[in-house]
Amino acid sequence: MAVKKLKFILLILLLVVLAVLVGLAGGNRVPTGYLPGWLERYLGSQTNQGGLQLQGNVEIREVRLAFEVPGRIARLHVEEGDRVEAGQLLAELEKDYFEDRRRQAQAALEAAQAELWKLRNGARPEEIEQAQANLQAAQVSFEHAQIQWERMRQLLPQKAVSQELYDNAKAARDRAEAQLQAAQAALKLLESGARLEEIARAEAQVALCQAQCQEAQRRLEDCRLLAPAAGLVQTRIREVGEWVNVGEPIYTLSLTDPVWIRTYVNGLDLERIRPGMAVTVQTDSGREYPGRIGFISPVAEFTPKTVQTREIRTNLVYRLRVIVSDPKGELRQGMPVSILVPAEGQ
Repeated sequence: MAVKKLKFILLILLLVVLAVLVGLAGGNRVPTGYLPGWLERYLGSQTNQGGLQLQGNVEIREVRLAFEVPGRIARLHVEEGDRVEAGQLLAELEKDYFEDRRRQAQAALEAAQAELWKLRNGARPEEIEQAQANLQAAQVSFEHAQIQWERMRQLLPQKAVSQELYDNAKAARDRAEAQLQAAQAALKLLESGARLEEIARAEAQVALCQAQCQEAQRRLEDCRLLAPAAGLVQTRIREVGEWVNVGEPIYTLSLTDPVWIRTYVNGLDLERIRPGMAVTVQTDSGREYPGRIGFISPVAEFTPKTVQTREIRTNLVYRLRVIVSDPKGELRQGMPVSILVPAEGQ
């Protein structure tokens, strides 16, 4: 009985092999994953003679999108499953507080600029004329006080005036002289203009206000969440009306352009692959997509600590990145695929 069962199993296997070979002769492909490993390796060598057949997966590339400023969500413009383009508006925060802060910064900038222009332009002609008039009045007062003091000084030795009157005249003369010097200094100050240090301080204040104005404008723009790249909205995490802090994710975006495939090649076959080489990516359903080798890792993985024999060196593998053209978006992240690398000269 056991011999009969064994013969029956061998017959079934032989029929399967014959059917597969007939299918290959007719140009059909047999999806991988349904046959024994030795048979898949044999069929792979038949379908890609002289080349390599590598196994890999579509890389999972996700971006968690968040605002750079805190606030309350005002609008959400996309839903789960929507395709978005780079720079597309996804969500917005309430902008009232940010607009007020921008107006405050703009007003402070205008005030600082006005102060700087005032220092650079110097005094007005009317102010200089007023200072000149004050100087003339001080000059007249001083001359009058000088005459009074001279008269008192001459009469004092003759005892014609008291010492008190002489002292008062001298004090009035000294006071008029001081007022004259002050008027002269005021006029000179107006004519010479502002000091360089004051102008430099005003310029620094203008630069500070400009930076604050730019920061306020940037924070206002940060109320708009934009897509960093084209992709598919995978998850909507927040709802309208919720308060969010900086960095709290609003959407999860799946990046679909370009599509990357992660695969590995052993050390013996590494010299048969080079960056930019054209390859064919095949799914389990038999669909094929054009691709190219985009990256070869310079570092081996799963390397033993001590390499002592030639057989151990054949176990080293290197990571590859294959860039695939998928305009219809049929490849899904994490999907297993086969990479067919043609032989040299094909």
